[in-house]
Amino acid sequence: MQTNFSLAQLADAHVAESEQILRKCVHCGFCTATCPTYVTLGNELDSPRGRIYLIKDMLENGRAADEEIVTHIDRCLSCLSCMTTCPSGVHYMHLVDHARAHIEQTYRRPFLDRTIRAVLAAVLPYPERFRFALGLARFGRPFAGLFDKVRPLKPLAAMLRLAPSSVPAKQDAVSAAPVEGVQRRSRVAILAGCAQSVLDPGINASTARLLARFGVEVVVPAGEGCCGALVHHMGREDDALAAARRNVDAWTREIEAGGLDAIIITASGCGTTIKDYGFMLRLDSAYAEKAARVSALAKDIMEYLVTLDLPEPDTRPGLTVAYHSACSMQHGQKILRQPKDLLARAGFLVREPAEGHLCCGSAGTYNILQPEISRTLRDRKVRNIEATGAVAVATGNIGCMTQIASGSELPVIHTVQLLDWAWGGPKPAMLPDAIAPSPEVAA
Repeated sequence: MQTNFSLAQLADAHVAESEQILRKCVHCGFCTATCPTYVTLGNELDSPRGRIYLIKDMLENGRAADEEIVTHIDRCLSCLSCMTTCPSGVHYMHLVDHARAHIEQTYRRPFLDRTIRAVLAAVLPYPERFRFALGLARFGRPFAGLFDKVRPLKPLAAMLRLAPSSVPAKQDAVSAAPVEGVQRRSRVAILAGCAQSVLDPGINASTARLLARFGVEVVVPAGEGCCGALVHHMGREDDALAAARRNVDAWTREIEAGGLDAIIITASGCGTTIKDYGFMLRLDSAYAEKAARVSALAKDIMEYLVTLDLPEPDTRPGLTVAYHSACSMQHGQKILRQPKDLLARAGFLVREPAEGHLCCGSAGTYNILQPEISRTLRDRKVRNIEATGAVAVATGNIGCMTQIASGSELPVIHTVQLLDWAWGGPKPAMLPDAIAPSPEVAA
């Protein structure tokens, strides 16, 4: 794509980066076939190619964002399916991140939109605030139908419907030493995280137990917190970089104190962002090198497990599970075979739903801020999952778990919890006691 930025514009490192990305786009349109919003809405401006034109025009002309561009950029899920499809290597993620930051700096949103976004940014990344908000949600849930009738309040209705009816008991951040009689292999940090630590603290507990059985010491460094993804995707770049620096500091202290072989992440949405810390902080001379080191150490739990010499499973559950590959897993981190291979090795029969490349509609806060599109994508995803005949759904991202569970009666379980069960841990509580193994596995 031909660009026409001035030398003065290109002196801005962010603009220069976006210009290089824009120049790689050859208008082929392959991305439109796999973009969830284009497939759903059929509007060229709701495709990556259409958004690229809008972003180019905005940045090239050095103008503030307007309602049209905000509408179409807001509808982008950042699922990154377009990056998997693109034959030219267009780094759409960095381009749309820059556009969102530009929107945040130059566009004044309507009052209710601005308020809801401010509340999300002030609550979701902080576990104690989030837990308190979920406790209040049960009082507001009866009013969700009323809020649905007022368009600006639809996000509030979606927020109330997504809130669980009960919240698991608070747990301390989970660390673990190798089990007795098992030789220590390595030492890793685990991201405690924010929303996941409230919605399902059992995920990290399963991870720590599983790794301890394999001789891996698990630590939770003091001072770490939200990865910054939630605010990053809302264009709040100062907040996102502050979160990144805090975590880089926490993990760097741990690296220097006791050494780390990996930083384990159990929410793939967080993993995509943490692996990008090196890019996000590349212009910060005090953090660039440290952030690059952290990004290099970051590993999804599935990505890490396949590097270990695993023993035979203690039990083979023999259940048929539908594996939902989160967008941040398959498109953001290119982790494709590892979760399915591990599930198969553990004795599960793995089914892959049709249209597995399409987003479930969760996408961080998207299912709150764009509830109608999100619900359409969720229902499409659930139909494909249920068509597999599976008795449960396995996935590696808490947002996807919440989203799919809101539209299906099937138990939705983190992949690591199923693996923990196979290698000696407890059966996931969401699975019914009477659930039967697949006849295909039993045979």
